[in-house]
Amino acid sequence: MAPLLEVHGLTLAFGGVKALNDVAFSVAPGSITSVIGPNGAGKTSVFNTISGFYKPATGYIRFEGQDITRLAPPRRAARGLARTFQNIALFRGLTVLDNIKLGRHCHLKTGPLGALFYSPAVRREEEALRTEIEERIIDFLEIDHIRKAPVGALSYGLQKRVELARALAMKPKLLLLDEPVAGMNREETEDMARFILEVRRDWGVTVLMVEHDMGMVMDLSDHVVVLNFGQVIARGLPQEVQRNPEVVKAYLGSGNVAQLRERFQRYRRKEVA
Repeated sequence: MAPLLEVHGLTLAFGGVKALNDVAFSVAPGSITSVIGPNGAGKTSVFNTISGFYKPATGYIRFEGQDITRLAPPRRAARGLARTFQNIALFRGLTVLDNIKLGRHCHLKTGPLGALFYSPAVRREEEALRTEIEERIIDFLEIDHIRKAPVGALSYGLQKRVELARALAMKPKLLLLDEPVAGMNREETEDMARFILEVRRDWGVTVLMVEHDMGMVMDLSDHVVVLNFGQVIARGLPQEVQRNPEVVKAYLGSGNVAQLRERFQRYRRKEVA
């Protein structure tokens, strides 16, 4: 089966510093793929390049077989790429519902004149959008009780859900999640992990995820890509990556595989406890 996303030979530099160096990997349709690595490894730079915020010096990005390397971010969004951010990027003064509705902007057919005069076609489109958001996305993420609340008044965990809801409103084929459980407590992490699995299973959305929670990565992922100093040092099944000496060295600074296995096991025990 052809990959949904193919990243090949990406190089990205800021001045004399190479953030990415010949990065290459692919994402299979219907999979959950995780990108992991120590702090500063280049994980968010990969996401920013895939979503169009950074332009690579070399290499290409193909989505559904089409080269999107030079496409602007809105055009990538219209093709089915959606993302969340490491640092929450919501409009804090707007309500939950209004923030989610903004996610559909790239697909709306309404032009400036229609919006200005609020024509019948505009009303129908807005009503259909609101119905879909309220009946599908808000119910799915269990945030009906806060839909009219301003985002700035919500807890961190609920803001993360709203950001995921906005991404789902973009009708994604590929969902990029940048540290979806960072800063969450155990209950919030378990809820988010459940939502991610159900997005893949029930919505048919492919997931590409950056995450530091190794227990979650190993439990959810079909495929793992490991970055260090802007380079891919390993890729494969979660159990294969756990045993890779280069991964052990990147995380622990040694070749002691037993130490890394024990670390992964501790994460798993915390999840089960």
